[in-house]
Amino acid sequence: MTANTFQRRVTPLNKIDIERLDEDNLFEYEDFPATFDVLGPMLHSLFQEHWQELGLGHVVNGSVLELEFEAAPTACWMYDGYLTVISQGWHMHLCIGENKGGPERTNSPALRQARQVSRAALSRQLNAQGKPQSWGIQFWNGEGEKMMSIFLPSPFLGAGEDFLPEHQPDLAKLAVYENLRQIYVLGTMDIPYETNPLTRPYISVCRSTRCNNGRDWQSVYDAIAVELKAANLDIDLTAAGCLQVCKMGPIVFYSGDDRDREHTWYTRVTPDVAKEIVTQHLGENQKVTRHLYPQS
Repeated sequence: MTANTFQRRVTPLNKIDIERLDEDNLFEYEDFPATFDVLGPMLHSLFQEHWQELGLGHVVNGSVLELEFEAAPTACWMYDGYLTVISQGWHMHLCIGENKGGPERTNSPALRQARQVSRAALSRQLNAQGKPQSWGIQFWNGEGEKMMSIFLPSPFLGAGEDFLPEHQPDLAKLAVYENLRQIYVLGTMDIPYETNPLTRPYISVCRSTRCNNGRDWQSVYDAIAVELKAANLDIDLTAAGCLQVCKMGPIVFYSGDDRDREHTWYTRVTPDVAKEIVTQHLGENQKVTRHLYPQS
């Protein structure tokens, strides 16, 4: 998806579903398009700008898992179809693009479809009187199974998740939900980005011991950092735990940019090769073929 095809105004689906939990509670779902160019901006804005107001986890019959952020996420990027968000002490992955199966693209079309978000909706839990009790976002995969839930701010809860006095809700906390609804469900406001922020290019160096086996990944990382600065390239640099090319390190991954969205993996990278990758591939869009993985 390139910048000139990105549409800032969402076309509403106009779909509302009701799911009854029991005699006293039900969920209302307002669907919005589960495309990468809709999910990407929404999730980026939530995790980068509203992380302190969110919870996320899983809700199934008999169990609930809810996590909160104690600080801003240290990473929010795409890798092989998965959005990865890294927080203190935990991290999450959510498949919002095509999970091809790493550099060798071993995943079948059926598996790719099964893993990817196929449906997304703003949700409200309503009581027996039809009054909302909680607000959030629900995702479903390609097999119709519920995936991760995002829990949005509740006007009934104060600091420390304590209930506010009855009839004194903090309605300002609904601002996040209402803003999301206007942009992504109703389509009355533009997406607040000129392009999908999750397509921003980045380059990553694998620091896994399985990849490096005693090799020095840090010198490769440092060489890339120096070369990026010298070339004045606006590309993020990260270090990753695993890039799916084990025992062939140091591994360098490039996510691609508007010229070419194709992911690229490099093996046996030295500091000198790292400099070539920056100047030749990132600067001139010419891959360093002798270090590509897999080799064609």
